Amino acid sequence: MFANFLIGLREGLEAALVVGILVAYLVKSGRRDMLPQLWLGIGVAVAISLGFGALLTFGPQGLTFEAQEAIGGTLSIVAVGLITWMIFWMGKTARFLKANLHSKLDHAVEGGRWAVATMALLAVGREGLETALFLWAGASTTGASTRPLLGAVLGLAVAVLLGWLVYRGALRLNLRVFFRWTGLGLIVIAAGVLAYGVHDLQEAGILPGLNSLAFDVSAQIPPSSWYGTLLKGFLNFSPATTWLQAVAWVLYAVPTLALFIRTAFGGSPAPRPTSAVPAAAHS
Repeated sequence: MFANFLIGLREGLEAALVVGILVAYLVKSGRRDMLPQLWLGIGVAVAISLGFGALLTFGPQGLTFEAQEAIGGTLSIVAVGLITWMIFWMGKTARFLKANLHSKLDHAVEGGRWAVATMALLAVGREGLETALFLWAGASTTGASTRPLLGAVLGLAVAVLLGWLVYRGALRLNLRVFFRWTGLGLIVIAAGVLAYGVHDLQEAGILPGLNSLAFDVSAQIPPSSWYGTLLKGFLNFSPATTWLQAVAWVLYAVPTLALFIRTAFGGSPAPRPTSAVPAAAHS
């Protein structure tokens, strides 16, 4: 549940900031007449993202067990690659996010109302598709349960609230600090998703070593126990882990964490907190 809460919070806040920046810029630049097209693009992006999430969830159900495991394992590994890219990309570009979006919106305004709708669709749609894939991968590691969905919904709800408070000028966020610490958490989560994806591919017969266990502490940490559930929710921990899963976890987590800590925490001290989105002009 915690893993999906963190994913929902991080990705949802990115999307909320994007929306807030676009809306505030149109309002402050006196282009309120283009707000309907902007909201149309955002609405279509949300609908596409929900459809993509439904496709991931229900699409493979009619396939064989091996095919489902192959698809699940492959998409989990793809999700890890996207999560990793997003973590490092956002760590470098968070402070330039507003300027980049303003520049793109300026060009869209010159192109007309439907260019604004398209720009909003692409900007928010990318965040939405990433979120759907990440949440699906995170939920898959915990099995069929309402808890992953609840965690994701709570994370998205908090993200929307934070985004609204920032937009209204009631909250100031230091985005570099936020993305640093959530980045650390997401790397640990991604390592668990990668190990889960490897296990899926082993069950599909694509990768070997399904019965070669590095450790099995199921007796000491039953998956159904409260502490087993806690470890699963926080760290995607599996009591029975194959050697290939363990190697994949270590080879991903150790160098990725080391590189992220070096790049995100090794620079100059974080600047004073600044508002990511200026308060909109009120008329």
